[in-house]
Amino acid sequence: MSERTTSRGGLAADPGGGFWDALDGRERAALRDAGRPRTYRPRAPLCYQGDDSDHIIVIEAGWAKVVSSSPAGHSVVLAVRGPGDLVCESAVLGRRERSATVQALDEVRALLVPAARFTAFLDAHPRVWMLVSGTFVRRLDDAGRRLRAHVSAQGARRLAILLAGLAERSARHVPAGPGGEITLGPPLSQEELGSWMDASRETVARALAVLRDAGLVHTGRRQITVLDPPGLRAFAESPDD
Repeated sequence: MSERTTSRGGLAADPGGGFWDALDGRERAALRDAGRPRTYRPRAPLCYQGDDSDHIIVIEAGWAKVVSSSPAGHSVVLAVRGPGDLVCESAVLGRRERSATVQALDEVRALLVPAARFTAFLDAHPRVWMLVSGTFVRRLDDAGRRLRAHVSAQGARRLAILLAGLAERSARHVPAGPGGEITLGPPLSQEELGSWMDASRETVARALAVLRDAGLVHTGRRQITVLDPPGLRAFAESPDD
């Protein structure tokens, strides 16, 4: 995990450094002592919606998506989490059933901490309580930004907002290419992107075509490279026609 991170963020892209990045060396050592390493294969669940809460997870490497499912079986991507992020935590701290499923997008290496040990860790390190609270606040802000983007942006610009945030976040973990291009970390399909931005797969495909024609992105199977990060950010911030 990186030692320090910064980002302006995007559509639910969790701006700023992750939870792990905000811990000092003593706190990290204590949390490692409280947990155990775990590896999740792609598509494996880190926790299930509706389950009782018995652990939290800190992602060390890899990416996961947060998915909420309705009783009718309709699933919506709510967010993407990556290296340094705390996941499956709100139900543990709120003493309730989990409100969403967290599922690995690629291989995820993580630190799994039983709920009782995590709360004991927090009691022994009061400063970290504030870091956890800050995580909740940032995610509420993310949800607000997502709602505003849905109201104010359409099609290609809405997707550009999401991709620009992911590019800024991915750049914290993988160096930019020689031309400044950034390959997005999370391997998201067009269906997953559409679910995240409340649009159809066809809308995502058209939006990607617009961004490709503008020379802003290159796409492959479950891979998007942002060729011009400043240009994509400018496109995202421009008004719709």
